[in-house]
Amino acid sequence: MLDRIILVALGVITATPIAALFVPASLTTAYGMAVPSDPMTLALLQHRGMLQAALGAALVWAAFQPLARIPAAAAAIVTKATFLAVLGPGRFGDAPGALFDVAAIVLLVVVVARRKFDTR
Repeated sequence: MLDRIILVALGVITATPIAALFVPASLTTAYGMAVPSDPMTLALLQHRGMLQAALGAALVWAAFQPLARIPAAAAAIVTKATFLAVLGPGRFGDAPGALFDVAAIVLLVVVVARRKFDTR
C-alpha cells in the first residue's frame, strides 16, 4: 500500500508540467521564467511537459501494476538524475523542481528495493 501511495503521488506531481502545453503562462509559476518569445524554446518546454506527463502516467500505472514498478521507477530515476546532473549540484536552488527530483529518486529507490526484496 505504501508503494502505491508513493507512486501515485510522485506520478501526479511529475505530470504537472503538462500545464505548459495548454497554459504557457504556467511556465512563470513552475519555472520562474517568462513565456519564451522564441517559438522553438516554447515548443521544447511544452514537449517536455508532455514527456513529464507520460512519465507521471507510467508511475501511476505502476502503482496498480506491480510488474511495471521497477521499469517505471528506473525510467523516472534515470530521467530525474539526468536533469540533476545537467543542472549541476551548485544550481539546485535555481530550479524549483530539483529538490523534488532528489526526494523522488530516494523514494523510488525505496520502492524498487521493497519490490526487489519482496518474498511474496
